[in-house]
Amino acid sequence: MLSVQRWVVVAFGILVLGWQSAAMAARGLPDFTELVEDAAPAVVNISTRQNIPDRASRMVPGMPDLEGLPPLFREFFERGFPQTPQQAPRQRQPQSLGSGFIISRDGYVLTNNHVIADADEIFVRLSDRRELQAELVGADPRSDLALLKIDAGGDLPVVKIGKSADLKAGEWVLAIGSPFGFDYSVTAGIVSAKGRSLPNESYVPFIQTDVAINPGNSGGPLFNLDGEVIGINSQIFTRSGGFMGLSFAIPMDVAMDVVEQLKRDGSVQRGWLGVVIQEVNKDLAESFGLPRPAGALIAQTQPDGPADRGGLQAGDVILQFNGQDIVMSSDLPHAVGRVRPGTEANVVVMRDKKRRTIKLTVGALPDDDSIAASGGPAPGAPAAADNRLGVTVVELSDEQKQSLDVRAGVAVREVRPGPGAMVGLRPGDIITNLDNKVIDSVSAFEQTAKELPNNRSISMRVIRQGRASYITFRLAE
Repeated sequence: MLSVQRWVVVAFGILVLGWQSAAMAARGLPDFTELVEDAAPAVVNISTRQNIPDRASRMVPGMPDLEGLPPLFREFFERGFPQTPQQAPRQRQPQSLGSGFIISRDGYVLTNNHVIADADEIFVRLSDRRELQAELVGADPRSDLALLKIDAGGDLPVVKIGKSADLKAGEWVLAIGSPFGFDYSVTAGIVSAKGRSLPNESYVPFIQTDVAINPGNSGGPLFNLDGEVIGINSQIFTRSGGFMGLSFAIPMDVAMDVVEQLKRDGSVQRGWLGVVIQEVNKDLAESFGLPRPAGALIAQTQPDGPADRGGLQAGDVILQFNGQDIVMSSDLPHAVGRVRPGTEANVVVMRDKKRRTIKLTVGALPDDDSIAASGGPAPGAPAAADNRLGVTVVELSDEQKQSLDVRAGVAVREVRPGPGAMVGLRPGDIITNLDNKVIDSVSAFEQTAKELPNNRSISMRVIRQGRASYITFRLAE
C-alpha cells in the first residue's frame, strides 16, 4: 500500500510540475495587445478607382453593337445612325485592394506599387473612418513600393520606423492589414529567414515569415515586439491562392532608401555592374580554386558596361562587394543595387585561383535591363578532328564574334555520345573558355581538350542564345 501511495505522490508531483511548466510557457508568450493599440491608428486601407469607357452610353436606340463588326459594316452603320456626343468615361466604384501605413505627420503613406498600379484615383481610409483622396508622389515597380500623400488638415498618427538589419530568424513579428477587406486584422508569427531572393525580384532581399498574409494585407506594416515597422508585407508563396505558411516582406531599410529618393526625385536609381552571374556549386568551386562554394560567378559582362570598363572578366568569382561578403550569387544584386550610381566600389574576386581586389565605378541600372538573346552562329569553317569531349567545333568569323558580342570562342557543330553530350552541349553553342583557358580558335580548343586532367572538376563557359553560363564535368581515366 505504501508503494502505491508513493507512486500517487510522485505522479501528482509530475502533474504539478507539468502545470507549472505550461503556465511558465504561457507567461513567456508575447502579449500583442498594447502594441496593436499603439500602432493600429497609423495603419490605413487603400482603395482605387479606374475610369473605363462606357460603350452603352455611346449607342442610340436601334443601333447594333458595333464592336464585333468588320470595319466595312461598322462604317455603314455609323453613317446611317445619328451620332451622340462623346460621354464621359464611366467610373468603377472604389475597390479595396490593400493596406498601407502613415510614416509622417504631414501625410506621407507607404504601400505596395501593385496595390495602386493602373489607378486613376487613390483613396486612403483612416482609422477614424475618414476617407481621403491621395496623391501619388512616386512609385518603384522594381521594389514594389509606392509613396502617397494625403492632406488630413492636422497631425496624423505615425508608425515607428525600425531597422530591418537588426532582425534575427526566430524573432516574433506581427502584421496589421485588411485581408479580404477585413480592416485592422492582426496576425502574428516569427521571422523564418532573411535575404530571400524571389523569381523576377532581384533587388529586394525579402524577409520571410510565417505570419498569415492574404489578399488585402499587401502594403501593410510588419512590426517587431518593440512596435517598430521592420518590413512591408508584399508577397506570399501559394499553390491555392491563400496563405500556406510562406509570406515575404520588403525590409524597411530598403523601403526608406526608396522613400527618400521618391520624395526627392520622384524615381529611384540603383547601382549596376552589367554582368550575368550564376551560383557557384561544389564542382565550380573546385574548378576555380575555392575552398568551398561561395560568391557570384561572372558568366558574361556587357560590352562597355561598368564591370567591363572596370576590369572584371567572365570567369571571375566575386567574393566581396564594398566589404560585404557575397555568399550566394543572389547577394550581389542586393549589394550593388543599394549603391549610388557613380560611386567607386572595391570588388574582391577570385581569378586564376588567386584573390585580387579591383576598383571600379558603379553604373546606373537602365530602365530596360533585359539581356537581348541572339541566335546561334551559322558555322561554315572546317570542323575540328575528334577529341575527348566528343564534339565537333568550328571557327567563328569576325562578323559572328561581333554579332554575338564575344572576343573569342568556337561554335559547336556536332555533338556525339560522350562527355559533351552528357553535360548538355548542343549544336550552335559557343565555347569561349575551357578549364579556365580562353578558347580563341579550333586549335586552342583541341590542345586544351588533349590536356584536360582526369578525375577533377573541369569548367566550361558556354553561350547559348546570347546568354552565357558555366558548366562542369569530369573525365574518367
